[in-house]
Amino acid sequence: MQRSIPDDFILGAATAAFQIEGAAFEDGRTASIWDAFARVPGAVIDGHNGDVACDHYHRMTDDVALMRDLGLQVYRFSTSWARVRPDGGEPNAKGIDFYSRLVDELLAADIMPWLTLYHWDLPQALEEQGGWTSRDTAHRFVDYALTVHDALGDRVQNWTTLNEPWCSSFLSYTAGAHAPGRQSVEAGLQAGHHLLLAHGMAVGALREAGAERVGITLNFQPAEPVDPQSASDLEAARRLNDQYNRFFVHPIMTGEYPESLVRDVGPLGLDAVVHEGDLEIIAAPIDVLGVNYYHDDAVSYETPEAPVVNDAPTDRPIASPYPAAEGVQAHPRGVPTTNMGWEVNPSGLTKLLHHLHDEYTGAKGVELWVTENGAAYDDEVVTDASTGEARIHDAERTDFLRSHVGAVLDAVDAGVPVKGFMYWSLMDNFEWAWGYHKRFGIVRVDYETQERTVKDSGRELSRMIRERTL
Repeated sequence: MQRSIPDDFILGAATAAFQIEGAAFEDGRTASIWDAFARVPGAVIDGHNGDVACDHYHRMTDDVALMRDLGLQVYRFSTSWARVRPDGGEPNAKGIDFYSRLVDELLAADIMPWLTLYHWDLPQALEEQGGWTSRDTAHRFVDYALTVHDALGDRVQNWTTLNEPWCSSFLSYTAGAHAPGRQSVEAGLQAGHHLLLAHGMAVGALREAGAERVGITLNFQPAEPVDPQSASDLEAARRLNDQYNRFFVHPIMTGEYPESLVRDVGPLGLDAVVHEGDLEIIAAPIDVLGVNYYHDDAVSYETPEAPVVNDAPTDRPIASPYPAAEGVQAHPRGVPTTNMGWEVNPSGLTKLLHHLHDEYTGAKGVELWVTENGAAYDDEVVTDASTGEARIHDAERTDFLRSHVGAVLDAVDAGVPVKGFMYWSLMDNFEWAWGYHKRFGIVRVDYETQERTVKDSGRELSRMIRERTL
């Protein structure tokens, strides 16, 4: 049965600078923490790096033409701090010009540009000065944000400060799974708070500079107890929800950290890093909350019969990303999984959007957008017998796309005013510690030839936009 997609519901796709651009050391760009981390033995599978990636820096015009052919209504991209202000220093005209040309191409193609300022690519020179454990990095971020706004603010309406700060703090400074690869509970808490501070400071500065719509994108991985009647399982879910899902959204929307979170992690380093007035800055009003959702989990302190493994099997040991949730484990629920090992549960997205609207955004009039949602599956390239064209019949990804857009529309029909959905990702790309081993794209990239091939999932998204049906 067909289902109508509201005419004002915006559909598009997303990418990130480091994952697609390549040209790692061209036109003034210098090393980011991911350039450095990818060269640490065992940190990224097979030693893959972002030096070339999808070569988008040189193929940008053709990539935007492909987006136009797909009919994308919005394209979410990030600017590279290491390209715009190399080493965290002075603005780089050639780097800024690339993004100016990108925005012009998007507007000419009638595609809404959606700009994210930070998608994890801190200049390595700033990491060597303390990185996100240093309060000064928040001030440097404001300088960078204003540089980008000075160049693009006349054409870009949608400004996102940070993408998934949970990953660029706890996964990066506590677990060591992502760049810069540190493994310290205290460092993760420092980084998390300073990222929040950078966000709040940038919101204020961007507003003063005339930015029209400012927000942040957070990743959510809701935790539910395996046994809702078990006090132990309830406590396990509470800890993960505090340390993953509430650490960032709660202070942004309420001006304070959750009391239960502070009890758990305050003595571990959070109390020491929070200065007077910080939380007021962090709670600067936003216009948009971007929601990234891939899966949820059922959790317990009990050991599952079959372990749930989500981390990249790199040679470099990593630690838990949770400051105070030792022993909490996810349990499989017998549902399909993606090639990342993530359970497919579209209803979890519906439930999350309801929760965010009821708990945080509804009363404040903050818009909700799904800014990332996608799935990695193995793709097989086949030749169409009638046309000779290469085709990728990615039925699982196509079903994932349909079911999750449907889950968002379920929330919309129930009164949650979600404005749009952006699929992750437009194209296959560098998948962080997984290197090039996982493919999320609706467009396949042949990394040897850089040839792009639209998958069936991309054709389906294009059809959905064109026909406004699901």
